[in-house]
Amino acid sequence: MTAETKIDNMTDPMTEEQPQSGIMDRNVALEVVRVTEAAALAASKLVGMGDKEAADQAAVDAMRHAFNTLHMRGRVVIGEGERDEAPMLYIGEEVGDGKGPKIDIALDPLEGTEITAKGGNNAMAVVALTDEGGFLNAPDTYMDKIAIGPGVDPNILDLDAPIGDVLAKLAKEKGGRVDELMVCILDRPRHEHIMKAVREAGARITLIGDGDVSAVIATTDPETGIDLYVGQGGAPEGVLAAAALQCTGGAMLGRLVFRNDEEKARAEKWGITDLDMIYKTDDLAKGDNVMFAATGVTDGTMLRGVRRFAGGAKTSSLVMRSKSGTIRRIEATHDFTRKTWIKSI
Repeated sequence: MTAETKIDNMTDPMTEEQPQSGIMDRNVALEVVRVTEAAALAASKLVGMGDKEAADQAAVDAMRHAFNTLHMRGRVVIGEGERDEAPMLYIGEEVGDGKGPKIDIALDPLEGTEITAKGGNNAMAVVALTDEGGFLNAPDTYMDKIAIGPGVDPNILDLDAPIGDVLAKLAKEKGGRVDELMVCILDRPRHEHIMKAVREAGARITLIGDGDVSAVIATTDPETGIDLYVGQGGAPEGVLAAAALQCTGGAMLGRLVFRNDEEKARAEKWGITDLDMIYKTDDLAKGDNVMFAATGVTDGTMLRGVRRFAGGAKTSSLVMRSKSGTIRRIEATHDFTRKTWIKSI
């Protein structure tokens, strides 16, 4: 059988019986896409409406409702913020039906709130799952990141080496020239020195306004033309990106960047003692049993956005699982008359 048709030894997720040792089974991977679909559908009604807070809240509400239909004892470890700051899907919140395996959850109900509000590209709903204790409890601060797709020696990555040196090694790994490489960077003033160095090395650049999870994932698909992602973005998004890379065979490095003592104290609260540590993919998301799902809200490099029509919509999703290495693309048609619980659709 192929990876797509292989059936693992598993337990029906809708029964009281739990999988051996409480480990996630493959059914969870197929069920969790309903969560990202719900969030994407809810947010899609607000694309281009200029209200990023309303779009984010719609995605949060729908995602939480969908999570609570799943057979799991889920705990949010990367979420919308701490309990006092986020009424729902806050860090530490429990979701699921309270039965089945214990699962840690990293999520972003709407990656690209500003993108959604402006009707731009690459907004999506994202969820990653792993066994209890599998994700870094990353504080809400920045992270220096550098990432590549599969088939490349991860040892070429270096957060402190000149970017030109990294690009030379990457070109050699790929059997090409530096001027054939495409580097993806968030369009921010703090990255001007990186852009200058990349151009001096001879590589090309594609700038994005937001959405660095999708940008990291894009390095894993040759069709996107993106060879390397580099720059400073959100630390929670770094964990989500690492989860996707575990499923695809890519690699990244990350280092937390603290803007003030309050952020350092928050990191220590979450058990981070080495504030200068450089994290590898395995440090951010342990690789033995990670699941990742994303559904496009607006069109992007990896996924089409929600296509609405009278009485329904179509969605495009990715579902990935590290244990099997399976990557599924799921196109779904939704009948809104049968999804009445999503009030905002």
